[in-house]
Amino acid sequence: MAKKSFPLSKVYRLLEPGPVVLVTTFSKGRANIMTMSWHTMLEFEPPLVGCVVSSRNFSFAALKASKECVLNIPTVQLASHVVGCGNTSGRQVDKFKLFGLTPVAAACVKPPLIDECYANLECRVVDTKLVAKYNFFILEVLQAWIIPLKKTLPQTLHHRGKGVFMVAGETIKLPSRMP
Repeated sequence: MAKKSFPLSKVYRLLEPGPVVLVTTFSKGRANIMTMSWHTMLEFEPPLVGCVVSSRNFSFAALKASKECVLNIPTVQLASHVVGCGNTSGRQVDKFKLFGLTPVAAACVKPPLIDECYANLECRVVDTKLVAKYNFFILEVLQAWIIPLKKTLPQTLHHRGKGVFMVAGETIKLPSRMP
């Protein structure tokens, strides 16, 4: 099959690694929510996650100063909240109130969990060497929370660019040598 050139500015649409998350931060006495899809696992144990937060985002300064956040993993049922949080700045608005989301105290960090999300990862920034050049933070997951799964995995959202999302679909199991 003949292939054609693909624009470099759209490569991220091919590689988006995982589900869209709602990042909560806490700074100057208030919590904020940011939608993020640019993250990747870096290590199994302790779990390390790398993520890009634009310096133009309101959450950037809070994450840089506090060195704490929560990665909240929503399901497709929260799609409108995910898009709304991503299209709204927290500089002048309380996104928890605006989008009807419930903050819940975390065990290890100041930023709250989002109760409506099926999983929450409390994180501490452990490396900022790449922040100045790439806005790339390395987070260690300190505590993980999950709603016990039933027989099917939750349907998560995966950003494909320009307002297009893919919903996690069929799951298959193949032989693996991993323990």
